[in-house]
Amino acid sequence: MLRYTRFRTPGGFQVTQHTRSVLIGLMLGLATSASGQTLVEVATTTSIQNTLQSTGSSPLKVPTLPTPAATPADPSAAGAAPTAPAIPVTPLTAGQQAQLQGAQGAFRAGNYAKARREFELLVAANYTNPEPHFGLALALLAQKDDKGAAFELGQFVALAPDRYEGPYNLGVIATRAGNHDEALKLYTQAQTLMAGKAPPAAQRQVLEALAAEQTRKADFTALGATLAQITALDPKDLDAQYRLAQARTLAGQGAAALPGVYALLRSDPARLDGALLLADIYVAQGLPERALREVNAALARVKTGADRSELLLRKATILAAGGDSYGAVLSAQNATREDGRNAAAFARLGELRVLRNDRPGALGAYQNAVKLSPKSAAYRVGLAGVRLTLNQTDEAALDAALVLKLQPDGATQARAQFIQGVAAYRQQNYAQAVAALKASQARSPSADTALWLGLSAYARKDYGGAASALAESVKLNPAPTTRMNLASALLASARYAEAEAVLRGLVTDAPRNAEAWFMLGLAQRAQLREGDAKVSLKTAATLGSAKAKGAMK
Repeated sequence: MLRYTRFRTPGGFQVTQHTRSVLIGLMLGLATSASGQTLVEVATTTSIQNTLQSTGSSPLKVPTLPTPAATPADPSAAGAAPTAPAIPVTPLTAGQQAQLQGAQGAFRAGNYAKARREFELLVAANYTNPEPHFGLALALLAQKDDKGAAFELGQFVALAPDRYEGPYNLGVIATRAGNHDEALKLYTQAQTLMAGKAPPAAQRQVLEALAAEQTRKADFTALGATLAQITALDPKDLDAQYRLAQARTLAGQGAAALPGVYALLRSDPARLDGALLLADIYVAQGLPERALREVNAALARVKTGADRSELLLRKATILAAGGDSYGAVLSAQNATREDGRNAAAFARLGELRVLRNDRPGALGAYQNAVKLSPKSAAYRVGLAGVRLTLNQTDEAALDAALVLKLQPDGATQARAQFIQGVAAYRQQNYAQAVAALKASQARSPSADTALWLGLSAYARKDYGGAASALAESVKLNPAPTTRMNLASALLASARYAEAEAVLRGLVTDAPRNAEAWFMLGLAQRAQLREGDAKVSLKTAATLGSAKAKGAMK
């Protein structure tokens, strides 16, 4: 008869993350593209949000627009600017200069159609002057005609190869088109060309665009150099200082980032993101006790319960990583008391209580997390897992089904399908169990999922399918119980020689395993080797197997 282990709690959802993953998430979540920015008058550039920040924001999104056609003036061609104008520049006449100012005025007034017409007239009147091309490109960008703008910017670059505005705006178009490698190259070119020429506001704009692309590429060393230039432009910008420290930390230069973080906290002692980054740096340096002291010090400096809650949550993570699960639970519990709206704190508390086998406590914590954040697939799948361990099978199945409606990530989806499969098995709905467990295993292979898939197939009398799934489980984790299950499936499939091989391994590893000796005797008898079978069955009987004694009669 097939035997199997009792279901154990699925691992809690991963609240704890490696510092690098946390910081990358912050950076990518707050990097801003240059897609909506243009250099109309370099002295009055628009401001840009910080590329790296610590507060919440929606993920970086860049409009996907048609890539400019491959013409001599497309961004790719413009990326390698010539060292001298391909065509001699013809100065504007006094009348043309007046026309240019009129067209620029129409642009600043937001009358882009009029500006486009006037710039086109100027281009026709004096094609070899760069200014009309540049103005026309900006008007076309404002009208979302990126292809036309790219062409005009290509002409501008050919006529004014020493101007940074051309590569910068071509970079804007590349970013909008999702061509981030090209955008990075163009922004880098603009950065080089603007040295000693651009006013601070324009420099900041170019550098921010460059920083956004470096963040996308996860080139944190280069990003740190760019952010260092930004902080040099505005030494009082604390956000830029924080972003620079982040970038250096992600570049593996955590120790080098420490002076900047401490300077930031001297300027703003209550700054939460700085305190958290400081703790992360010390953890990464292998100094968790130092990190805890810094967190405790920050707890006295921050001003709100929400900030204290976040610090306590980080403290819980550090304690748990060090093996102090009790201290971690207390810290997470205090985090929920400081901020009763912090769903992440409740979820973390649930996860930690699972680790301490406090299932009822974990259930309450996860219920609070789901109540506060009902659209979180991660929190609800954690709740479903705890319900399953408490034999609340129907409720676990319902929660798992709700998870799958929340568009979870791949890992969360696989876990929800696993819970669905186990719940269906318990409800004796074996066909549904097999379907759910197969889907889970395809998305995220695991020994447990393969084990339950094998049990479900066996219950359906699909012994071949059971053997296949259990063999996969044994490959991933050769636990004795799983090997016994595999041997049972192989026997039921009349694959006696394979079953014997598995069972011989079991009795070698555990010579006092009576059930393994009994099954080995059955496998040998099925192969008409009665002498060997009698030896195995006698051994099983001596070890206390009543079934072996009966088989010997």
